[in-house]
Amino acid sequence: MTEYRIDDLAREARVSVRNVRVYQDRGLLPPPRKQGRTGWYNDSHLARLHLIGRMLDRGYTFATISELLTAAHYGLQVKDVLETDDPGSRWKKRRRAARLTIAELKRMFGAQTTEANIARGTELGVLVPAGDDYSVDNPRLIEAAQVLVDAGIPLEDVLEQTAAVRRDLSDVAARFVAVVADRYLAAEGEPLELDEAKVSAIARLVDQMRPLAHDAVQSLFEEAMEEQISRALERAARQLGETPGPASGTDTNKASETGQGQE
Repeated sequence: MTEYRIDDLAREARVSVRNVRVYQDRGLLPPPRKQGRTGWYNDSHLARLHLIGRMLDRGYTFATISELLTAAHYGLQVKDVLETDDPGSRWKKRRRAARLTIAELKRMFGAQTTEANIARGTELGVLVPAGDDYSVDNPRLIEAAQVLVDAGIPLEDVLEQTAAVRRDLSDVAARFVAVVADRYLAAEGEPLELDEAKVSAIARLVDQMRPLAHDAVQSLFEEAMEEQISRALERAARQLGETPGPASGTDTNKASETGQGQE
């Protein structure tokens, strides 16, 4: 199979290198095979880029493309995707949990596959012991971790950020649930009185809220990511601009001293 560096892949697909990275960041394009600091893409990446281009030309959004590609990955048909408005359950029953051996984990994370990191991953539920192996209920977490580790981020830091993000998302979920709970449920310590009509109303509202909350959080997260990326780039630009040129200052002083001496 032909392999490409990112510049070659972009040229073959007739897209910019920036777009290749955007598609990868959004989960539309699988990460490349890493060899040292070089990422190698293959013909499957090229075919995926062509497909993404055709879908964008037809007016599909990134969210829709991601949804359809994920569904296709797990063998679903369009009718399966449209069965329910709940993005989390569309392929849940058909998705197979990945199964990884210690050897495979070591190939992915190298020397950072320590007992401490494995224990932390198990504690977070990312890895589930299955005999001598580990099952992974959410393979995308492992993929994301590998990308970050390949980029030089310590696995220990990735695991701690995973724990922090889960705590934050739990708070976000609690806020959405509180919208319903505060409206329909009694305060702590007060008796709860619900008739059949209210129970039905709560069920309908929860059904409607779940997918809307998912889309709202995803949209707000994308906005927040864009803002934070812009801030980080601006900070880097300022730091580069503030870096003094030692050689320049030294040369000026020497020139002044030389001029004074000549006079």
